[in-house]
Amino acid sequence: MSEPTSHASAETIGLDPFSPETMDDPHAFDARLRETAEMVWLPDYGIWFTGRYDTVERVFRDYEAFESSAGTGITNTKTAENWRKPSVILEQDPPTHTKYRRIMTSVLSQRVVRRLTEDFQRRAYEIVAAGLGSGEFDAAELARSYPLQVLPDAVGFSPEGREHLLPYANLNFQAMGPRNELYRRAAEEAEDAAAFVGWQMRREALTPGGLGHTIYGYVDDGEISEEDAGMLVRTFLSAGIDTTIFGLQFALRALAEHPRAWAALRGDPSLARKTFEEALRWNAPSPYIGRTAARDVEIGGSTVRRGEKVIMNLAAANRDPRRWDAPERFDLERDTAGHLAFGTGIHGCVGQMMARMEATCFLTAVAELVDTIEPAGEPVRFHSNWLRGYERLPMRATLR
Repeated sequence: MSEPTSHASAETIGLDPFSPETMDDPHAFDARLRETAEMVWLPDYGIWFTGRYDTVERVFRDYEAFESSAGTGITNTKTAENWRKPSVILEQDPPTHTKYRRIMTSVLSQRVVRRLTEDFQRRAYEIVAAGLGSGEFDAAELARSYPLQVLPDAVGFSPEGREHLLPYANLNFQAMGPRNELYRRAAEEAEDAAAFVGWQMRREALTPGGLGHTIYGYVDDGEISEEDAGMLVRTFLSAGIDTTIFGLQFALRALAEHPRAWAALRGDPSLARKTFEEALRWNAPSPYIGRTAARDVEIGGSTVRRGEKVIMNLAAANRDPRRWDAPERFDLERDTAGHLAFGTGIHGCVGQMMARMEATCFLTAVAELVDTIEPAGEPVRFHSNWLRGYERLPMRATLR
């Protein structure tokens, strides 16, 4: 069968976003994609990719033309079976999305985040001090240990079974891409995780007083069902941990490799939030997000047909020279407003205030406890269809 005319004339690139080679050198792929055309067709996967800032922002904001309810990965979940039930907030469109978005915005409100800050900061000091005690350390592991403790505690997850959190989240993100070896391996490693998550989502499994119980309060008020509440709790398990971990890894690498930035943060720990924002712009930990055309749409001379997938490359957009000066440079003097690591529009990350608070506490602790920090070996990248980060990130530090 020949391809539709719109695809036959579309720009393509001879690169695979889901190959090990791309995962080891992602910025080369991002730049090639972004500079080839406004819209690039990947025939091997039958999807569109875009990496230009203005186009990504347009797709995000036009939620009527580009829907989320067909899934936010490369699979159209309206026509193909997915590995799990769709999220009631991430994979919904208005008006259904609006109710759940309002509830989660309240659960993660600024008031709630402020209430949690003191405990998160105390824990950050403890974890950073313990993690850096020997001088040489794995920054990837240090960045993992903090979110894996503070967020599950805040939600009210059981202390037992937390070893399943990362395998479950890994499967969730690997499944956003193709059913390749990375997906198959993740499915094997998460074999017991789905059962744990099904158990942990329940009201009875959550500690009273946590964010999870707050969600179930909307069941008692008659606004949502028990099943809906469990699905909202699930979003903490599937979307709230890995991305923060990898964002912290990129921040630590940036500080170790940029002495000027480290000196600025060390001298003024109030720059912790700015450091995190620039790290997210510099290296988006969740580089891709997908939408599905709800109707035929013309973009940049290409016709995206109804039902076709558009994958937005946030990492490429966050380094688009049309939007940012010297985008490859990590620069704490940069105005990072408008970076797309958390998305934008009605589906912008509902937990972004929580993630920012976590990261600010963590990087404040690093700034106040650490004297020197530098690389101590070659990083080992974590291979993922949908995330970017590190398996290992060797560093050396001295404490004050």
